[in-house]
Amino acid sequence: MSIIRRVRDITVATLNERLEKAEDPVKLIDQFLWSTREDIIQAERLYQQYVGHGNYLKSQWLQAEQLRDKREQQAMTALKAGEEHVARIALTDKATSEERAAQYRELYEQTQQNVRELEDQLRELRAEYQAVYDKREYYAARMESLRLQQRMNARYNGLGQQPGQQPAGMFRRLEDRISDMELEAKSLRDLRRAGQEFIVEAGSTLQSVIEREMEQLKRKLQQEGWKSS
Repeated sequence: MSIIRRVRDITVATLNERLEKAEDPVKLIDQFLWSTREDIIQAERLYQQYVGHGNYLKSQWLQAEQLRDKREQQAMTALKAGEEHVARIALTDKATSEERAAQYRELYEQTQQNVRELEDQLRELRAEYQAVYDKREYYAARMESLRLQQRMNARYNGLGQQPGQQPAGMFRRLEDRISDMELEAKSLRDLRRAGQEFIVEAGSTLQSVIEREMEQLKRKLQQEGWKSS
């Protein structure tokens, strides 16, 4: 069984699926990161507790082994002195210490196995956190781009609906007015050019006829009270 039982609303297995349906993927990722960060903090605390407990178990194991060796030496010394009763007491204490050392050693080894498992889980959690965090930065950038685009669209639409703030329409009207003025000027220019060409082609005879007609018109106008300037 795993040392850490991670109970979360969001897991890596379901994160990608939920991201596809989320209206705000950054918010969903932040929830995941917060949950993962809490798991990391708890795992780190548990790791420190395991390390401390392992050190205690190891010290008890080594102390029991030292006492075992010490009682063995005492039993040998008692036998050399002919004190078998004392030797038996020392050997009895040695057996107790040996059993105690074996028990603490077993607990220590089990603790070390759990510590290694916990270290693996911590590495997995940290790698998981970093990978999702990197994705979070990418999606956050995309969401910001989308938000700015929406603001730009809203501003553009707003300008298009407010009176007095329609530069496109204003310039269209100006363009039409200038085009009309250019067309009028072109028509007058074409008319003058056509008149000049007609006069040149008409020759001297036609010109004299036109001049006579012009004089007749002037006299007629003078009779009506018109004075030439």
